[in-house]
Amino acid sequence: MQNLRSKGIYMILVGASLWGASGTAVQYLFEQKKLTPEWLLMVRMIVAGLIMLIYDKFAGRDIWAIWHHPSYRYKIIIYAIIGMFMTQYGYFIAIEYGNAATATVLQYLMPVIVLVYALLRTRRLPGKIEVAAVFLATMGTYLLVTRGNWDTLAISPQTLFWGILSAFAMAFYTLYPGDMLRTYSSTMVIGWSMFIGGIFINVFFHPWPFTGIMDLGTVIGMTVLILFGTLIAFYCYLDSTKYIKASEVGALASVEPLSSVLLAVVILHVDFGLAEMIGVACIIATVFLLARQK
Repeated sequence: MQNLRSKGIYMILVGASLWGASGTAVQYLFEQKKLTPEWLLMVRMIVAGLIMLIYDKFAGRDIWAIWHHPSYRYKIIIYAIIGMFMTQYGYFIAIEYGNAATATVLQYLMPVIVLVYALLRTRRLPGKIEVAAVFLATMGTYLLVTRGNWDTLAISPQTLFWGILSAFAMAFYTLYPGDMLRTYSSTMVIGWSMFIGGIFINVFFHPWPFTGIMDLGTVIGMTVLILFGTLIAFYCYLDSTKYIKASEVGALASVEPLSSVLLAVVILHVDFGLAEMIGVACIIATVFLLARQK
């Protein structure tokens, strides 16, 4: 049992770290290879979505079953656009205007948004831990976006807007598909939502013709993003839930913003001072507190 628990901890740490690495890969592809967010996101979502659906097909599942259900056929489209697409698009645009580290940390305000929604829905007052979590998230965001200077934004308004929008979309992404995930495999739900999101980009954002630099560095960056930062990270995250509790998975997943910050500072030389690092620590502590409370 201890070996299985260690395996679960190892897998969630690997998965969360790879998610953090994917943000660094996105920033590299934007800055060094001049790829557009729309084109890169389209490729990521369509390729990753198709791979997940093909996996389900070979696993013997009916990948068309969700389209035969009278209500889920509409829910999967809503989930794909408002949840999957908006989470990733907001994240990509926040990286384009700012950097991967800031975008990832802002996205991790999601647990507080979910908490506030739950409090409003149940019409109850927050407990001590919940008050502490909201305070830490607020303080962390303040330090991240101002560097401790009350009257100055240290990041662009666009980065702040798209980062927080991504957090709200991620909250929807987390809350909305519960009944679908209880009925169908997670790979089927995520696979279809990614594929639909990729098609949505083609129809409404017109990512073609391709612009940017296509070379070995681009291929490596996209491999990190799609293979390691999407498929392997997703597999590790899902598989870890077999061996450790959901609360532990949520707490250990807070490694993602930490890994994103470290990789951005070391590889891309993003400037992160003491105030920003304290802000990151506050937001990671928020995730840990709320996950441990469950």
